[in-house]
Amino acid sequence: MTNPLLELNGLPSFSAIKPEHVGPAIDLVLAENRAQIEALSALNEVDYASFAGVLEEIGDRLSRTWSPVSHLNSVCNSPALREVYNACLPKLTQYWTDLGQNEHLFGGYQALLAQPQLGAEEQKVVSDAVRDFRLGGVELKGDDRERYAKIALQLSKLAAKYGENVLDATDAWRKIVSDTDLRGLPEMELAAARAAGQARGERSCAISLEYPSYIAVMTYAEDRALRRETYEAFMTRASELGPHAGKFDNSALMDEILALKHEMAGLVGFTTFAELSLATKMAHTPDDVLTFLRALAAKSLPAARRELQELREFAREQLGIADLASWDSAFASERLRQARYAVSQEQLRPYFPIERVLAGMFEIVRRIHGIDVMEAQGWDVWHPSVRTFEVRRGDALIGQFYLDAYARENKRGGAWMDECRVRRRRADAGLQLPVAYLVCNFTAPLVDAQGVPAKPALLSHDEVTTLFHEFGHGLHLLLTRVERAPVSGINGVPWDAVELPSQFMENWCFDEESIALISGHYETGEPLPAALLARMLEAKNFQSAMMMMRQLEFGLFDMRIHHEYQPHEAGFIRRVLGEVRDEVAVLQPPDFSRFENGFGHVFGGGYSAGYYSYKWAEVLSADAFSAFEEEGVFNPATGERFRTTILERGGVVDPTDAFVAFRGRPPSEAALLRHSGIVVTPTSASGVASGAD
Repeated sequence: MTNPLLELNGLPSFSAIKPEHVGPAIDLVLAENRAQIEALSALNEVDYASFAGVLEEIGDRLSRTWSPVSHLNSVCNSPALREVYNACLPKLTQYWTDLGQNEHLFGGYQALLAQPQLGAEEQKVVSDAVRDFRLGGVELKGDDRERYAKIALQLSKLAAKYGENVLDATDAWRKIVSDTDLRGLPEMELAAARAAGQARGERSCAISLEYPSYIAVMTYAEDRALRRETYEAFMTRASELGPHAGKFDNSALMDEILALKHEMAGLVGFTTFAELSLATKMAHTPDDVLTFLRALAAKSLPAARRELQELREFAREQLGIADLASWDSAFASERLRQARYAVSQEQLRPYFPIERVLAGMFEIVRRIHGIDVMEAQGWDVWHPSVRTFEVRRGDALIGQFYLDAYARENKRGGAWMDECRVRRRRADAGLQLPVAYLVCNFTAPLVDAQGVPAKPALLSHDEVTTLFHEFGHGLHLLLTRVERAPVSGINGVPWDAVELPSQFMENWCFDEESIALISGHYETGEPLPAALLARMLEAKNFQSAMMMMRQLEFGLFDMRIHHEYQPHEAGFIRRVLGEVRDEVAVLQPPDFSRFENGFGHVFGGGYSAGYYSYKWAEVLSADAFSAFEEEGVFNPATGERFRTTILERGGVVDPTDAFVAFRGRPPSEAALLRHSGIVVTPTSASGVASGAD
C-alpha cells in the first residue's frame, strides 16, 4: 500500500491521507527509529553529527509523519480518524517515555556537553537534552521508572479524551430559533444563523456553541432568556450539569489529571507539578508567578471594579436589567460601548474584509521585516476554504504556511499556530524550510444557493487582532535562522516567552498608519472614516481592567491547582477556583458554571501551570512595542533589531538576554499598564524582571 504519510519529500498530501494509513505509518517509523536508537545506544564514542544529529533526523521524521494526523484530528475530526489517532497515542507516548529514560542516550548527551567545540546551537540542544532527560525520569530505577512510564501514558490518553469531550459537547448542542428570537443580531450574524438552519434542512435559524454563533447571541440577542440558555449550555459543556448533563463529563478526568501530574512531579524530585513545569520556563518558582499575577491584580482591580459598577448602572438605567448576570455582561457591555463611543464591532466589519486585512498585514511585515508574503497555488489541502502562502526575502523562499480561517463542524474551536515542518539542516537534502499551520474560527463568507460567495468574510476588529496574533506565532517559526530542529523557531523557547512575538504583532491593529493598510470598505474600498477610527481607538481600553482581571483569574487558578494540589480532597478544583474568584473576580459567575470543564489550555493542552505565560509575555510584548513607538512603528532598523535578536534566534538564546539585547534593559510592566489604560502609582520594580532568568 502506498502510504502518503511516509512520503516526506514535499508537503503533506492531505486529500490522500485516510485513517487506514495512520497506524501502519506510525508503526513503521517507530520501529525504524527504535532500531536506530539501539545502534546509537551501543556507541562508545559520540560526536554531534553521528549522535545528536541522527536523533534529530529521526525525531523530525516522526514529527513530519505525525503532524498531519494530529492536525487533521483538530480541523477535520471524524469517528474513524479519532479512533486511529487515539490508538496511536499510547505508542507515541511509550516511545517518547522510553527515549527519555534511555540511560545510554543520556550518557551520550552528557559526553557531548563536555566537548568544547560545539557551536551555540549545538550547545543549547545538548544542554536542553540533558535537562529534559532528568525531568523525564532517566535517573529513576525499578518500580519508579515503570510507574513514571505508566503515568505518562495515562496522561496522554486523558488529555485526548478531555479535548474530545469538549468538542463533542460543543457539537451536540443546537437550537432552532426564529428571526424574532434573534432580534438584535446584526444582519451578518442573522444571515449566518439562517444559513446554519438551512444546512440542517430547516426553514428557521440555527444557533450553536461554535464560537462565532455563541458570541453573536451573547453580544447582541435582546432575548435575555435565550442568552441565559445559550450561556448555560456553553458554560456547562463537558460537565455533570447542563443540557447534556454527565454525557461528556470531564470532572473525573480533571481530578485524575491533577493527581497523576502531582505524582509524576514527585517521582522526578519536585514537590509539586508547578515546580516541574517551571523547570523549563523563564519564571523561577511558583511564588514568583503568583507574586507577579497578584501584583498586576492589585494595580488593576480598582479600575475593574469601577468598570463593573459603570456597567451595572448602565444596565439598570438604560436596559432595565436590575440584576446584571454573567449572561448579560457581553450584551450590556456592547450596548454601553455603543452609547459611550458610538462604535461597535459590527460597524467595523464592513471595513475589514479578510482580503484587505491579509494584504495590509503582509505589507506591515514587509516594512518591518523586509519579507514578502504571496499566495501560492496547487497545494493539497484538507478543506476547500484553506489558503496557502509563501514567505520570501528577495528571491529566496524562506517559509510557507497554510491558513484555515473559518469555523465549521468537526473543527476544534479557538485559534492557534502549529508546526507542519521546522527549519533545519538535513543530512541528506540540505536546508529544510519551515511550514506553519495558522488556524482561526471566523465566520465564513456567505454563499448563495449555488455555493457562490455572496459577500466576503468580514472580520470584527477583535478577529483582526486574533489573526495578527496567530501570524505573530507563525513569524516566530518562519523567520528563524536556526538550523537545529530542537531549538529552531518556537522549539526550545520557554513557554512563558512563546507568546511574545504573537502579542507583539497585535499592537499594529491599534496603530493609525497600520489600520489604513488593513482596512477599506468591502464594497467601495473607502477608508475607515476618521470619526469612526477615532472612536474605535478611543474605545481600545474599554473594560480593559475587567479583561485583565479575567486573565489573571485563569492564571492564578491554573498555578494554584498545580502548586497546592491536595491528594484525595473532594472538590479541590472547585474550592480553589472559588477562592481565586473571591480574590480577583469582579463579576461572580453563577453556581452552575463549569468553566474549568472546558479549560482545554490547562487540562487538554500544553499550558498546565503555564497559563500565566500570556500575561508574562504580554509585559514583554508591550515593552518591546514601546521601542517602535519611540523609534517609529515602521522603522526598519528597529524591525531588524527585533528580528535578529528575538525572532531569528529561536530557542538558542535565553529570552531575558534576547529581550535585553533588543531593548537595552530588562523588561518593565509600565508599557502594558499604559497600553491598557490602567493608571497606577509608579513602582520601582518590574514584575517580570524580578522573576526572570
